[in-house]
Amino acid sequence: MNVDLLIHSAAQVVTCASPDGPKRGKAMRDPGLIPDGAVAITGGKIVEAGPSADLRARCTASQEIDASGKVVCPGFVDPHTHVVYAGDRVSEFEQRLGGATYMEIMQAGGGIASTMRAVRQASEEELLAQSRQRVEEMLRLGTTTLEIKPGYGLDVENELKMLRVISGLQQALPVDIVPTFLGAHAYPPEFQGDHEGYLELIVAEMLPAAAEWYAKSPFPRQGKSFYCDVFCEAGVFDLEQSRVVLEAGRAMGLRPKLHADEFESLGGVSLALEMSAVSVDHLDVTQPGELRALAGSDTVGVVLPVVNFHLGSDKFADARGLIDAGGVLALATDINPGSAPCPSMPLAMAIACRFQRLMPAEVLNAATINAAYAVGMGRKLGSIEPGKQADLLVLDMPDYRHLVYEIGVNRVETVIKNGMVV
Repeated sequence: MNVDLLIHSAAQVVTCASPDGPKRGKAMRDPGLIPDGAVAITGGKIVEAGPSADLRARCTASQEIDASGKVVCPGFVDPHTHVVYAGDRVSEFEQRLGGATYMEIMQAGGGIASTMRAVRQASEEELLAQSRQRVEEMLRLGTTTLEIKPGYGLDVENELKMLRVISGLQQALPVDIVPTFLGAHAYPPEFQGDHEGYLELIVAEMLPAAAEWYAKSPFPRQGKSFYCDVFCEAGVFDLEQSRVVLEAGRAMGLRPKLHADEFESLGGVSLALEMSAVSVDHLDVTQPGELRALAGSDTVGVVLPVVNFHLGSDKFADARGLIDAGGVLALATDINPGSAPCPSMPLAMAIACRFQRLMPAEVLNAATINAAYAVGMGRKLGSIEPGKQADLLVLDMPDYRHLVYEIGVNRVETVIKNGMVV
């Protein structure tokens, strides 16, 4: 069999294979391990994964990678990011160290509003350049697919500017990007006394403009859905306001997602299930009944442990409970300038192991195959299975568990995207 690329002699090939859909329950502890493994690739697709002796005997490869003593695993999928932004919020980091809470800073005109001002002041070229550096760092750390939400422009002109930057990143970099509209991220200063007026702006102007952008963007041709998200939280968008935005987005072809239960439980998980959302994210204070309902659904629960870690919180989402109840769990960085200035999926995985009592196999599955389902791409990528896109990592370690056992070091030696070393 002639192939383009053969990666062989790996100490472990970790497939995260799940041919029947996302992983749940006990399957989360199965990493799909092939000792002394190999992966054959042709035309950017995985042909086969199996024992090295077998594939080396049957395959003639144009290129080979000797992965002796190393681990081969799927590229990471980051299903919740705000990586397009300008500036930083390091001064607010010091305020939190002094005792101020995230919501107190936000209510005082900082937080999202602070980044909004920086985004509005930045040119499209400046915004693209800053964001590109962050996505390139994510790629070096093993993220080959990511979702991106704008949501820092908070008016028609600047939300469209952010969406154009997302298109620019997709065209410039060897990653897969999935776009999400997030005009309902916060209320801009000009609408602080007129929340209904801002909702009307989202529904009547922002969403139609975003849908028009998407139709002309490269994403439909790549088979990628466009999502609509809302920050459903006390002091931001309440349950009914969130419903208005999600229903309007769905009417325009945008599939629902939802930020819910980060600080207070407003019933956002129930709304996400009612709307058949592809994912509901944060879940830090989700009530037991809603967690059970989520576990019984096809909606992916996305947890964001870097946020809790960065904010110094001792309250993490009950990821252990969601897995044990049979739910679909995914993991993301939530990279953003305020609550999670972190491009590293391995760090998010390591935090989840320590503070959410997850096993190494569980966080790896949550960061690959299940995360791919959280952005509607689980049938295309997220695992090492025949026919899937060849997005792979070669990790300089003898056992995949070192990925979360070690902290503060990047062991990603080689990144392969669509069968090409990048």
